[in-house]
Amino acid sequence: MSALEQNIAALHARRRELSTPYFVPGLWIDHQDTDAQAVNPYEFYAEILQSILDADPQPLVQGDGGGDWTHRAIIYNLFPRVTAAFDHGHDNVLDTDPSPDGWRDTGTLLKSIALLPYIRSLGINTVHLLPITSVGQAGKKGTLGSPYGIRNAYELDHNLAEPALGLDVDTLFAGFVEAAHRLGMRVIMEFVLRTASKDADWIGQHPEWFYWIRADVPDRKPGSDDPNAYGNPIFARDDLQQIKDKVNRRDFSDLPAPPDTYLEMFTEPPRADQVHMENGRWIGVLDGGTRVRIPGAFADWPPDDNQPPWTDVTYLRMYDHPDFNYIAYNTLRMYDERFAQPENAVCDLWEAVIGVIPHFQEQFGIDGVMIDMGHALPMPLKQRVVDTARHINPDFAFLDENFLIEQKSVDEGYNAVLGYMVFDFHIPDKLREFLGRLSKERLPLPFFATAENHNTPRAFSRPSPLEFVHYALAMSVIVPGIPFIHSGFELMETKPINTGLGFTNEMIQQNPTETLPLFSEWAFDWTRADNLVGSIRYALRLREKYAELLSNRDPDTFFLGYSDNPHFIVVARQDAEHTVIVVASSSMATVEQGRAYLPVADYELSPLWGTVVAHTGRLTVSLDASLGNGHVLIFEDGAAFPRFQK
Repeated sequence: MSALEQNIAALHARRRELSTPYFVPGLWIDHQDTDAQAVNPYEFYAEILQSILDADPQPLVQGDGGGDWTHRAIIYNLFPRVTAAFDHGHDNVLDTDPSPDGWRDTGTLLKSIALLPYIRSLGINTVHLLPITSVGQAGKKGTLGSPYGIRNAYELDHNLAEPALGLDVDTLFAGFVEAAHRLGMRVIMEFVLRTASKDADWIGQHPEWFYWIRADVPDRKPGSDDPNAYGNPIFARDDLQQIKDKVNRRDFSDLPAPPDTYLEMFTEPPRADQVHMENGRWIGVLDGGTRVRIPGAFADWPPDDNQPPWTDVTYLRMYDHPDFNYIAYNTLRMYDERFAQPENAVCDLWEAVIGVIPHFQEQFGIDGVMIDMGHALPMPLKQRVVDTARHINPDFAFLDENFLIEQKSVDEGYNAVLGYMVFDFHIPDKLREFLGRLSKERLPLPFFATAENHNTPRAFSRPSPLEFVHYALAMSVIVPGIPFIHSGFELMETKPINTGLGFTNEMIQQNPTETLPLFSEWAFDWTRADNLVGSIRYALRLREKYAELLSNRDPDTFFLGYSDNPHFIVVARQDAEHTVIVVASSSMATVEQGRAYLPVADYELSPLWGTVVAHTGRLTVSLDASLGNGHVLIFEDGAAFPRFQK
């Protein structure tokens, strides 16, 4: 019996009437209706899972091997605990504990399976899951803790199971991957291999894999620069400048160490038999009687980064050397060359890290991973992680959480990169600069084409939100990147998942940590009457129709036109089969008029996007356009055409 069949069998076997009504969003049922409907959850989920099982299996997106299928990926970013959350009792309370009938309001893997047909209906062929491994509780943020605070990298979060089913979370996740594959969607998981939660299982088993400080050292409070309290090391101005100069020159010899007051906080690791759990945190006792504890983490670069401390995670001790028994930039990422030597590697820890991804490949059949903070892994370790996974599955994909789009990521084994479009989409000059790059050079690997992710402000929270989200959606499908739908985008969500990047101090104050969906219970407004579901389906159908052209990174397929209106963006994509022309207004607040100039003189054009104001027919040299706020026109060729000339 397959995992999906086990899920269905459990739903049938445990079926009973509930003591209170159970509602689900209409979008989960027919993918059109937004009204909530009362259902029996056993029957509802069994019917959806059975329909997936009964349908003909759909093909998965393919490439040339080595994870190259990501070049044609269209990704939906799923955060199960939030994306699949809903106030099922219709009592205006999102409960964190299961109902008396054993059903959760917070998102679960069963509900995530039920969402897969809806996700596929959008035009998605790949699901990217934010971390779903077990979540630490020591120093946790919010009510649920961060999914990036990993308590055990080999175990799934048990809170993603539905107690009503009596099934373990592994069986549910196996059913999720099986269902996704049957629907023609690949599954990418996200892993954190550089840090662990401060109550991680490994600490009690292998205290030597971690850094320790005296238990009497207090944590530094946000905004404080007290050198006697623990936090990121405070360097003298001259030392800080020397550090930055040396790192910029790629000189990792004799990097300046933190001040002595900081170094003296750290101790040797206690023995495993001298470590115990005390009030939810690990405490060790050294041979001399000194009590020690696990220190929190902080941003690894630059050394004077102003991010507040990470209270819920700590760094793994990748190398062991008596002169480097501390957490700092030169032991976390910009490794001092004396420190990062093969003889100093903590070999058994490396083997444990290397085994994480293969565990999920062999147990569940996942297709790829995003490695969080992969930049901070020692290069030899990262190479072994990639090689081991590819030995199991030569077509396994790796995604790089890197803002740069450069050959270095390819050399490290990555197939795609986050890139910086997510940060620049709303800045017209930055977007034009990026489009210019696409017209001049072949980028070494695809990037995420999106206006938001879980660390940025929501697209619908930008000025002129309705105009901006349609503009961003249209522009994201015509660039040679990976269209990326961060869950909630289609529902016009404004609440950020996390205030990680691109937020002003005012925005951070408006979104206190404890209220963020990354750390506490939250549900999207699945019953919102207006949404972007139809627009996304249309945009992704357009992308799929011209997939060969639009995913092609060859600059010979990418042409920039120009306009007498500085707000207009003019782009043409062309290969031997098709031509797609785009004229967009980057002004979200005004109606703009102008003339868009194209590289050739004679075209028959048919509108693909923006048909309300599209001008069709013969095109001679230029197109006169009046574009509303953020409006985008997309045309396809309707007749034989000459080649564009750069």
